Amino acid sequence: MATTVVATGQDLASDLASKEELYTGQEFSKAFANPEDDPDLPNVLLIGDSISIGYTIDVRKRLAGKADVFRIPSNGKYAAFGCENLDQWLGQRKWDVIHFNWGLWDICYRNPQSKTQGHRDKVNGTLTATPDQYRQNLQQAVARLKQTDATLIWCATTPVPELEAGRKVGDEIKYNLIAESIMKKNGIRINDLHTHALQKLPEIQKQPGDVHFTPAGYAFLAEKVALDIASALSDQNSSAKK
Repeated sequence: MATTVVATGQDLASDLASKEELYTGQEFSKAFANPEDDPDLPNVLLIGDSISIGYTIDVRKRLAGKADVFRIPSNGKYAAFGCENLDQWLGQRKWDVIHFNWGLWDICYRNPQSKTQGHRDKVNGTLTATPDQYRQNLQQAVARLKQTDATLIWCATTPVPELEAGRKVGDEIKYNLIAESIMKKNGIRINDLHTHALQKLPEIQKQPGDVHFTPAGYAFLAEKVALDIASALSDQNSSAKK
């Protein structure tokens, strides 16, 4: 499928993002260690940024024996990056459920002159994707994902806390509303992980001003992710029996 990605500040985002933001070091290697494909179990694919990397292992544990839970082989970054890589990520495997998200990278401002991790700078930086650009890229991604015939679950972007250097509090809500509109038009399930995370903020934050979470925080997010995936699989089984 030909890919036409809306031009954004994506090149700047990729160039300036820190290695720590990518969450691909040894500490997170197990998240990328996908399971052997058990032909008797449904296949689930997780697509997302470092937040999804953080909850991947706990989701696998919660769905053990119920589904093979795979994830994409990298940080999913922003929606335009997803559009560029979906064909590769989806491969030839038959997917039963795809749980996906972009957003935190899209709303991030970066400035080459900033000394903050990832050159984040919400005052003088460049926004990765404007709301219109985000909408267009997300629409394109959804169109490709629908071709898989998998049950799709959109995962709402988690909260931006006060003191975050490169993101403005409330922008994630604006972008979640854009995503919600697209998902409703396409009949796609929505996992409101934003509201779920708010129940325990700030105690599950990694540190003040950080969009990431503690191990207990990722386990808390995984509860909701696994529950929504299990519900989708149950609905599939019910439909198959009719």
